[in-house]
Amino acid sequence: MNRGKYNFTSLLFYVSILILLFSCQKQKKTYYESIALNDIKLSSSPKPGSWRYNHEEHFQTFEDFQKLKKIKPASGKNTIYLQPIGQFDELHKKEIALTQHYLKIYFQLETKVLPVLPNTIFPEKVKRISKEGQEQVLAGYVLDSILIKRKPKDAIVLMGITEKDLFPLPEWNYVFGLASYEDGVGVTSIYRFADGQLTDSNFNKSLLRLIKISSHEIGHMFGISHCLNANCVMNGTNSLSETDYHLARACSLCQRKLNSSIHYDNKKRLLELKNFFEKQHLNTELTLANQDLNLVQ
Repeated sequence: MNRGKYNFTSLLFYVSILILLFSCQKQKKTYYESIALNDIKLSSSPKPGSWRYNHEEHFQTFEDFQKLKKIKPASGKNTIYLQPIGQFDELHKKEIALTQHYLKIYFQLETKVLPVLPNTIFPEKVKRISKEGQEQVLAGYVLDSILIKRKPKDAIVLMGITEKDLFPLPEWNYVFGLASYEDGVGVTSIYRFADGQLTDSNFNKSLLRLIKISSHEIGHMFGISHCLNANCVMNGTNSLSETDYHLARACSLCQRKLNSSIHYDNKKRLLELKNFFEKQHLNTELTLANQDLNLVQ
């Protein structure tokens, strides 16, 4: 047998084997493809009274998000600020401080709390008494007449946290939060989160509600629409029970959108979230963070 022909034939054989092996080998998944396995899909039939039942919304794809004009962190304009407004006891102050820490992890941006503003900043014309008997403040006024005017120069986002209940329009009973995409300002109220009074026993329930609504509203400021992809912190909500059902976890699609605007290390963020949930004994969210970590190790 011709030696050169034998060597060439052998070479072709081994090359064919290598090509076959490489073609059969699975492509390495991206971070978002990996954690998508933990996304909990939404029911195709939303329950009466839920946000999706009452609102017909467009599914925002990643391509839709990319085309959208939105705020992004830039040099000298990359800090999230929280603006408390009202009277807060020590437990509320602790709750706001933990929310500051959480948002710093969630968005991987410096987050600071501004000095408290008093309730006297609200003129009588933007107040009303609800059907339930509590005083409420017009949410749009907080955005347009308080927060926009006080937004620090280095702020990418200014988020108000009010002690008073909020309403967005005369025909609405209340709203948990409201945000302006273009102006990078938003507001949420803690009034309803503790079911009347914040105590040691309901502290974690109230804290979880506050970090969900705060990260949801700031997510809107970064251009993320209500999520229709999975159970996600960016789902719309009509009630506290619906807020409680939604996860603090952003789904894989919403995380991809956020990371395309705020470039951070996904695994570092996930590990920091896991540590936060562990320290605060937020067990459901801790389990989900660990499940995600197991997929990306």
